[in-house]
Amino acid sequence: MSQSNQITVMGMILSAAPIGEYDKRVVILTKERGKISAFARGARKPGSPLTGAVNPFSFGTFTVYEGRTSYTLVAADISNYFAELRADIEAAYYGFYFLDIANYYGREANDETMLLKLLYQTFRALVKKTLPDRLIRYIFELKAIAVNGEAPQVFQCVMCQRNDQPAVFSALKGGLVCESCRGSVPDGIRLNPSTVYTLQYIISSSIEKLYTFTVSDEVLKELGMVMERYMDIYVDRHFKSLDILKQITGES
Repeated sequence: MSQSNQITVMGMILSAAPIGEYDKRVVILTKERGKISAFARGARKPGSPLTGAVNPFSFGTFTVYEGRTSYTLVAADISNYFAELRADIEAAYYGFYFLDIANYYGREANDETMLLKLLYQTFRALVKKTLPDRLIRYIFELKAIAVNGEAPQVFQCVMCQRNDQPAVFSALKGGLVCESCRGSVPDGIRLNPSTVYTLQYIISSSIEKLYTFTVSDEVLKELGMVMERYMDIYVDRHFKSLDILKQITGES
């Protein structure tokens, strides 16, 4: 392999699948190249230096050889395996769900710095256990949508742009709809003012400040309703990891 075709990228492994007898194919969300696929040759052989590195959740730097049509993983220096998630099946499936969303939104040759940072900070919050897992889920879902440029309008009415009167949330309209305009909205749900503020905070705050607050049970329930309706409309993918997560947690 030519040294000139080797590059080092920072990223997190989103998925890993066996290929042939000894190899693996990994998908990595990287800061420098966006989402890439790479072959990790011999990674399933006993004693391979890549064995522990090519698992989902692994975050670090990866040296890859850039071929004409694909990447080959040459070496990895993992700074965080997030091993705690492997000992907690519920937390693990929250993690798998977050990886699936990142895989859905990540694009090749795109600047995915924000999405990667969001993923890393979310896993740190998941491991830290100071916030409810469900709150972490709703924050991640909304911020991932916002990073992708598809956040709901929660600062003013989506129809008349006014922000000086009560409003309902309409997933179909893409955000808040004021009293004057709500006659044409079939799916409007009235939200606690704290829920509206929470939505505004998640969308507008820096990723570093995302996981620094908690909410009441009522606000948590309303966040769940908002995110479920919004993702049903704007995310055209069914995630098996979410089905399994709902079975484990008993959520509907």
